[in-house]
Parts: sequence; structure tokens; C-alpha cells
Amino acid sequence: MKENERITDRVRKPEWLKVKLGGGGTYTDTLHAVEGRGLNTICTSGRCPNKGECWTAGTATLMIGGDTCTRACRFCNTKSHRNPASLDSEEPQRVADSIKEMGLKHAVITSVDRDDLPDFGAAHWVKTIEAIQRTTPEVTIEVLIPDFQGRLELVDSIIALKPHIISHNLETVRRLTPEVRHIATYDTSLAVLAHIAASGIWTKTGIMLGLGETETEVLELMDDIKRIGVAVLTIGQYLQPTRKHLPVKEYIHPKQFNKLKEIGLEKGIAHIESGPLVRSSYHAERHK
Repeated sequence: MKENERITDRVRKPEWLKVKLGGGGTYTDTLHAVEGRGLNTICTSGRCPNKGECWTAGTATLMIGGDTCTRACRFCNTKSHRNPASLDSEEPQRVADSIKEMGLKHAVITSVDRDDLPDFGAAHWVKTIEAIQRTTPEVTIEVLIPDFQGRLELVDSIIALKPHIISHNLETVRRLTPEVRHIATYDTSLAVLAHIAASGIWTKTGIMLGLGETETEVLELMDDIKRIGVAVLTIGQYLQPTRKHLPVKEYIHPKQFNKLKEIGLEKGIAHIESGPLVRSSYHAERHK
């Protein structure tokens, strides 16, 4: 990014990164629905800055497969361990019942990585989607899936259920991927996205800025995803969850986010959400 558009992490966060805390009846109802059924959300585990806004609006991104990931990506605040607890066989129906209780029109589901399982959790994904489709057939479904270590036949098991949107995040540009992500590779993620796009299902990915990428690298990533047919891109600011995680290299000005959105749309990407507080499920209902 240009020098006059960056602020180092040694100074206070800029005004545009301040968020309002959630509150009110709808926020409380969402909180009770999530906690009452023992669900996990990326809103909480990922310390999402939009939790207040989304929960007040009655939306939440539910996370399946437990609360512990087998990977240890250096940007992510989700707990990690090589041997997490066994899958909860009742979780799929609990998720479906919670979606019905919250009255959602568009449900977003993600998961931890489960590299400890032979199918990396794909069958659990299938059971969850089927439970949602059976319990609330009127609800549109967006799934944010892991890479399943590039096993495209496992991706096919998700595609076969025809959720409205299938998302898989690249997270960062090619050069920074080995430093930022654990196990996942840029090319494996591209292959997964290409396979989804080839099925005709609306395909989505997301990236973070502020990790040291250049504008040229971001534009190259845009070219990569446009070439394989990705329809939706989210671009947001990386925020360091704890001192143990990667430091923020720069805070990107909102004008630069707007510029990147304009360039991406000109390149032919169908829909782009771009802003400091944007996350992969931010305003997800707009993308269906």
C-alpha cells in the first residue's frame, strides 16, 4: 500500500476501526439462542469486530466441528490442538433448531479444521446442511468450508447438497500464505475454489489486509480468482487478536479499501465487500 495510506501498529488504532458494542433485545435473543444450545460461533472465537452489529440484527455465523481447530494459523484466535474432542453427533440438529429459533432467513455456517479425522469433517458438514434443509427449507444457506486438504471428492459432498453460497477463504496473498496460514497453501485453496465455481454454485472468498501485502499482490489475487470464476470477494483489515499472533504491519485507510473495490468490480468480480471492518460473513445476506 502507499506510504501515506498506512499507519504502523505502534500507534493507536485509527478512528475508522472503532466499533459500537451490541445491545438491545435482538442482541440478547441471539446470545441466548447461541449459548442456550451450546453452540460455537466464529463471532466469538474469532473476536469479530462486527459481533455487536450482526447479533443486534439477529444474525450469527455458527461454527461446527467443535471449538478447537487442528491448525494453528498465526492470524486466528480459535483454539488449536492436534487432538480435539470427538465430534458431537447432536450438533447438526442443534444448529438447525437454533437457526429456526432465531428466525434467520440466511444462515452462515463455518467450521474448525479437523485434520484429525479421516474425512476432515466432511460427513459432519453434510449432516449439518441436511439438518438445516430439513428443518428450515425456506432458509438460504451459506457455508464457509475448510480446504479438506485438497480432497475434491469431499468438496463434492458439499456441492451435491447445493447450498446457495460456498465460500473458502484465501486469507492473504500468495507470498504471505506460508507465514500466515498453517498447512493450507495458496494453490490448494485456488483449486478448491475453482472446483466449486465449476459446479455453478455462487463461489466466494475473503482476504485480510495489513499483513504486509502490496497493492500489486492484491490485484494479482483478484486476477487469480476472477480467472477461476469466484463471484464474491470480501476484503477487510487484519486485527491482531493477541500478542501471540502476527502483528499488524499497517492499518489501511478506508479510501484504499474503496479503491480496491472499484478495481475488483472493473476486473469483473460480481460482488465485493471492502472495508476495514469487513469479515467473510459481513452482510452475507447481500450475496445470495
